[in-house]
Amino acid sequence: MEKIMVLGVSAGVGKSSFARKLSEKKNIPVHHLDSYFWKAGWIESSEKEFSEKQQQLVKEDRWIIEGNYTGTYEIRSKKADTLIYLELPLAVCLYRVVKRRIANQGKTRPDMALGCPEKLDKEFLTFIISTYSARKVKMRKRMVQFIEESPHHKVVFLRNQKQINGYLEKMAEMPASLYKDNGFN
Repeated sequence: MEKIMVLGVSAGVGKSSFARKLSEKKNIPVHHLDSYFWKAGWIESSEKEFSEKQQQLVKEDRWIIEGNYTGTYEIRSKKADTLIYLELPLAVCLYRVVKRRIANQGKTRPDMALGCPEKLDKEFLTFIISTYSARKVKMRKRMVQFIEESPHHKVVFLRNQKQINGYLEKMAEMPASLYKDNGFN
């Protein structure tokens, strides 16, 4: 477990916080994709810039890369040995996004690019709500695909805050049977 992707069902699921805590526990550098995708003033990086940066990141010996970014998923998945997926209920994700907005009013989070103060608008909330179910299906398929690509790949599927906290506390290897116990088919 040296090259880890942290994915989640939605904004607000806790990917950044989880990745940061995992980084501290495992002493592995963490990279937040939002900080590479966004430039000051909420300007998007070009596809080329964003891809090239990730291609450099995955060359490192050890890494945790946090963020979904479907368009560049394969850059990370080809080099990762572990995929950790967080899936909390939609209501929890929405609550956390609103809470995050209030807590970070006028500030830039540590997992964001400088010059991108926290914001929340109707379009972002609509995006979260309208893509949640489809993303859930897509992410579960990604877990299956990741496991099928190599017998050395590991998937950790965390479906509630108790599992997330327990994983971070114990840092224990999860047996493959747990995937089915968690409803992963």
